[in-house]
Amino acid sequence: MEMQQSKPYGTVLIKQKEILDFMLHYDGAPTLADISKGLGRPRPTLLKILNTLELIGFVRKNEDTKQYILGVSLIPYAQKAISSFDIVEVANPYLRKLRDLTQETVNLGVIRDNKVVLIQKLESPQSIKMQSEIGGTMRLYSSAMGKASLATYSQSKLINYLNNISFQAVTDHTITNSQILTDELRIIQRNGYATDDEENERDVYCIGAALYKNGHLYGAFSISTPKYRLSDERKKEFVGLLKQTQQSILEAL
Repeated sequence: MEMQQSKPYGTVLIKQKEILDFMLHYDGAPTLADISKGLGRPRPTLLKILNTLELIGFVRKNEDTKQYILGVSLIPYAQKAISSFDIVEVANPYLRKLRDLTQETVNLGVIRDNKVVLIQKLESPQSIKMQSEIGGTMRLYSSAMGKASLATYSQSKLINYLNNISFQAVTDHTITNSQILTDELRIIQRNGYATDDEENERDVYCIGAALYKNGHLYGAFSISTPKYRLSDERKKEFVGLLKQTQQSILEAL
């Protein structure tokens, strides 16, 4: 005999979340009429819920324009969620699949103090071993993960970064010029991925992508391979797998 699925307790909470989700993705500040039309729910019911949300500070109403905005009481919840968020746990199954498909080393990093901190490294089953170690750091301008992350920065944040670093050549291929880096970041934004062609480690080629969603940079990941193993056809395959993995992780966030 098939067991019946239990009904959720407190369906009004689901309706509250629908309203908050609608406001989160709405372009501007909606009125009661906008929310009613968008959700297909009657205004009297929505008004009761909005009044409750306003009472606890989750939304705020402009009495002049009758528009609603998200309340500042939500901010501590968001900050707590981000601080306790484990990107490794979320990304791990997708990165392992990427490592198995490419048979190359896959890395995961986060940005701290204008550097990439390596927090996960899934080694290639093939014999070549990379120099990087978990807990180690890489410069943003010389690594695929770093450049992919920089490509998500706003203009002001990028200028601040450039004003607070001193370029140093890690290898003969490292970018050491802010204009060249800025030009490459535009290409990265257009292509959706970054590369490191022996810029951080000799004879090593990396392809990286940022994990950026809803205005928050969670980190970045990359595929690292000895350059002699990377043909044009193989690079094209890796880029496709990288983008698929990025999409899967972003959907899971």
